[in-house]
Amino acid sequence: MRLPISVSPSPGLFRRGAAFLLGLVQVFVMAQAQAQAQQPAASSKAQVSMSELRDLIDKKITEVRNNQAPAPVVRVRTRGRAVPTPPKEVIQWDYSGEGGPEHWGRLEPANHLCAKGLRQSPIEVGGGIRVDLEPIGFDYRNTDFRVIDTGHTVEVRVEPGSSITVSQRRYELKQFHFHRPSEERVNGRHHDMSLHLVHADEQGRLAVVAVLMDQAKDHAAVQQIWNALPLEKHTEQVSAVPLDLNALLPEQRQYHTYMGSITTPPCTEGVLWLVMKQPVGVSPYQLEVFGRLYPMNARPIQPTAGRMVKEDR
Repeated sequence: MRLPISVSPSPGLFRRGAAFLLGLVQVFVMAQAQAQAQQPAASSKAQVSMSELRDLIDKKITEVRNNQAPAPVVRVRTRGRAVPTPPKEVIQWDYSGEGGPEHWGRLEPANHLCAKGLRQSPIEVGGGIRVDLEPIGFDYRNTDFRVIDTGHTVEVRVEPGSSITVSQRRYELKQFHFHRPSEERVNGRHHDMSLHLVHADEQGRLAVVAVLMDQAKDHAAVQQIWNALPLEKHTEQVSAVPLDLNALLPEQRQYHTYMGSITTPPCTEGVLWLVMKQPVGVSPYQLEVFGRLYPMNARPIQPTAGRMVKEDR
């Protein structure tokens, strides 16, 4: 790149020019002396000696130098694109550290409900109003499925066709995933794990069935999912064997219910929660398998904020 600059003549250049001028004068005087040697010495008083002429030249140089304007400051102007400011590091949401739950509401504007929402999940569901709740209408079928390690949990995506019906509204099952420990708390206790079955109706309203999981004997359906775990995060593995979704549910279908939110950013509210009262059992090794991937991926308990919680008698 060329840099345009402007400078004044240097003092050394000025002195070299003056010396050159003095040399010309000396040549001129010598030539004049030779010419006058051939003429009568009539006007010797008009002759000027070399030393006097040199003094006159030095005096003139000094006068010129004193009148010389000061050399301007050298300015260098660069041309080209400005160096861009490095982008701010984007912090991804997580369950600990700078991206942990206490920071979710500040990570992105879309996450504002994570900090300011009044119907957030999970909550303590024990001690609710005991009533005769309408049974959940489960219409679960055998389905092909894919297992995805999302970087936050193990998620299972199923084929269309399975659903629940609550208050005469049908919600289709979209996916389910796991948390360790359980995000829900019942009478002050967290269970070893929980399974969230996420459904949506035709208007996009969500209903989540939460199945609590405790250490017990081996669970065949959970093992079938573990068998299809992908080898790398953010990839999916298709199972060669269909899954019986009903095998994921407890035998008794009583439940707690309340209105809340999804438990990950952006913490969208208006979610119908259906927390099964009876836990299902999984083996110690099955708990360990998930714990190797995600030792803790549960959002802390949120304030109930005056919400009504109901439970089956």
